[in-house]
Amino acid sequence: MNTKKNGQENLKKMQKWIADNRKTWLEEYQTFLRFPSISSEPHYKQDVINCAQWLSDYLKEMNFEVELWKTNGHPVVFASNLRAGPDKPTLLIYNHYDVQPVDPIEEWISPPFEPQIRDGQVYARGAQDNKGQCFYVIQALKLLQDTTGSLPINIKLIIEGEEEHGSTALAELLPQKKKELKADYLAIVDLVLRRPHVPALTLGLRGLITLDVVVEGSATDLHSGCNGGIVPNPIHALIRLLGNMRDANGSITVPGFYDDVKDMSKEERSAVSFEFDEDEFHKQTGAFATGGETGFSPIERAWIRPTLEINGINGGYSGTGFKTVIPAKAIAKISCRLVPDQEPEKIKKLLKAYLEKNAPAGVKVKVTPHSGHGKPFRVSPNAALVKAFAKAFEEVFNHSCEFIYEGSTIPITVELSKVCGGETILFGLGLTTDQIHAPNEHFGLDRLEKGMLAVALGLLQLQISKN
Repeated sequence: MNTKKNGQENLKKMQKWIADNRKTWLEEYQTFLRFPSISSEPHYKQDVINCAQWLSDYLKEMNFEVELWKTNGHPVVFASNLRAGPDKPTLLIYNHYDVQPVDPIEEWISPPFEPQIRDGQVYARGAQDNKGQCFYVIQALKLLQDTTGSLPINIKLIIEGEEEHGSTALAELLPQKKKELKADYLAIVDLVLRRPHVPALTLGLRGLITLDVVVEGSATDLHSGCNGGIVPNPIHALIRLLGNMRDANGSITVPGFYDDVKDMSKEERSAVSFEFDEDEFHKQTGAFATGGETGFSPIERAWIRPTLEINGINGGYSGTGFKTVIPAKAIAKISCRLVPDQEPEKIKKLLKAYLEKNAPAGVKVKVTPHSGHGKPFRVSPNAALVKAFAKAFEEVFNHSCEFIYEGSTIPITVELSKVCGGETILFGLGLTTDQIHAPNEHFGLDRLEKGMLAVALGLLQLQISKN
């Protein structure tokens, strides 16, 4: 069998389907984007439900068995097509249909839930994260059904509605749904490429914890003339506390923080591309790659080293005028990205103990860890699933596939992988320049089409590798 020739014929057939049906799938994609499915804001609850129902109806029309799983929050869409039969592998695919809030609304060039196409990019909230990536997965399945008459393997889809604020409801649901979610393979489709024309598969994610730190000094704000020099200032105390959490080399000083950090093996390092263009990074972000631990390269610091970041700080008066007060309290938001084998709960306890123990004299420090977190996760480059999709991506992009890590977190990955019980792959066609979570989020139509092709060819490759 000439697999290369067959692959080229499949690719041409799929490209023709995409071109012939472009008007239809583009309209459906824009319909999907019009739902303001903002999961973190309660007044959008009905819009989130409507979006889940639209997805459910759409998948039913594609001959999927569909269930809307109720949770303590927003519903989860679960769909399956097992017509390939028990002798074929089963792939579970994860996406989410919820989106981030749109503030600041005045910075959007066009309304966030009225999709517009400009220069080959679709602008809308969720255009990339994650409705665009969800949509090309669904279209890949539709494409295969239309061009071959069936799916080459068994497919299960789990599309949740709370990824943007922690996936807590889905995590609580997983133990009850082990049977439904069992599969040979799992694909998490919510990642990015480093370069638009170079395919990439993601072999690792960092974990995440978040905390609130409150420093209190007095019962109420005090006059800085009458009390300055007598009472401790909570903002000064907070700044000192936070500043002491790193040394001059950028290392985190919290005792025990690095104890469980697992170094990469030579085999793992050899598989991953650590290439990083500092000039291009500065051009895209306006920032310099000088943060973190000085003993590591920028991309190592972003992918395989843990971090501690101050995400917000407030206290006292910050209006346009001036108010001479010593504030009663100061507040900071802290997050840590974690790597194997750091345990989120252990790191929370270490930070809480350190901050409360080192409270400056005269102030009280209260640390409140948030309940949600994400665990770090890594995948072997030698897994059959990784090899199958690497080949598919190479065919679509006509370029060798690189292996990368991702510094951010998809909270549900570890739990879902355990319930699935099969090999896991992480990929996506987003770019860091897509402005997800920011005004004017967008996604390229070229990448939408490549996503359809890559997923479809990946499923065909899985059928071949299993046989």
